[in-house]
Amino acid sequence: MRSLSVGLLGFGLAGSVFHAPLILSEPRLRLKAVASSRIDDIRRAAPEAKATTAESVIADPGIDLVVIATPNTSHAPLAREALLAGKHVVIDKPMATTAAEAGELIDLAKRQGRLLTVFQNRRWDNDFLTLRACLEKGEIGRPYHYEAHFDRFRPQIKQGWREQTLAGSGVLFDLGAHLIDQALTLFGMPDRILADVGAQRPDAQVDDWFHIVLGYGPMRAILHCGTVVCRPGPRFQLHGDRGSFLKHGMDGQEAALRAGRMPTGVDWGRDEPENHALLVQADGTERRVETLRGDYPAFYRGVAAAILDGAPPPVTAEQARDVLTVLEAVRKAAGLPA
Repeated sequence: MRSLSVGLLGFGLAGSVFHAPLILSEPRLRLKAVASSRIDDIRRAAPEAKATTAESVIADPGIDLVVIATPNTSHAPLAREALLAGKHVVIDKPMATTAAEAGELIDLAKRQGRLLTVFQNRRWDNDFLTLRACLEKGEIGRPYHYEAHFDRFRPQIKQGWREQTLAGSGVLFDLGAHLIDQALTLFGMPDRILADVGAQRPDAQVDDWFHIVLGYGPMRAILHCGTVVCRPGPRFQLHGDRGSFLKHGMDGQEAALRAGRMPTGVDWGRDEPENHALLVQADGTERRVETLRGDYPAFYRGVAAAILDGAPPPVTAEQARDVLTVLEAVRKAAGLPA
């Protein structure tokens, strides 16, 4: 079986919790090296991978694919170096800090003849997959109101670059990139945008709250994030002329990965029974909808298939650039500096 050697840049939250386990679970990928100073953590999580530097990973002729899971400000520079070195590249979302940077990377990847894709894992959340299936089956009818929340209870400021005044920091670029990607996956690019973005917690240096309204003709897509929400409401709502879809509870794949569970087995991605979706028909009847299985491993299956088999990438670089285009428009609509 043909396989690809992978070098992972960064072993913080994104690298250690998401990318390393998902890479290790894909039979056609071999995690050869990790660029991080967290040597003991790397030995425990990926004993066959060597701890090294980003420069060594990019320069290694034996590495086929470079995965970038570093702070957002370094995404574009590292991706540029890796593409110039002839590597295929995966970038953790967001792809860059500006749409212009993303466009430059897309052009470079085409010139180099290499895959460039972006880790938008929440396309494979169990609740989003279920909502999308209900919409595509026509069970909602024509949609008029879509609402997606990413609410958390984190009243204390955590240490780390995401809470510092850097390009691409704050919840808009962190969680907003997920919600925007999901909306664009369902409905495409909006024709207008309204937005409010701000910081609510004392001593917050960057945004920790946003409310975005994307317009699609008569339909509205509302994307919301709060950081001081002790009891969140519905995670998803979709209302149409045939019915409504409502879903509480978060997909459990991130929690499982944080707990050290490998993304394998027949139970992976199954939702908690109490987190079922509710489909309400126009005549008032209600039907419980069992959520589909979440499938984060699908991303790296798709990466392997795209490189080795010529299949379409799991996320196109152009789609990831569209997310940045909307993020920039949201900042403008909210009156924030470019």
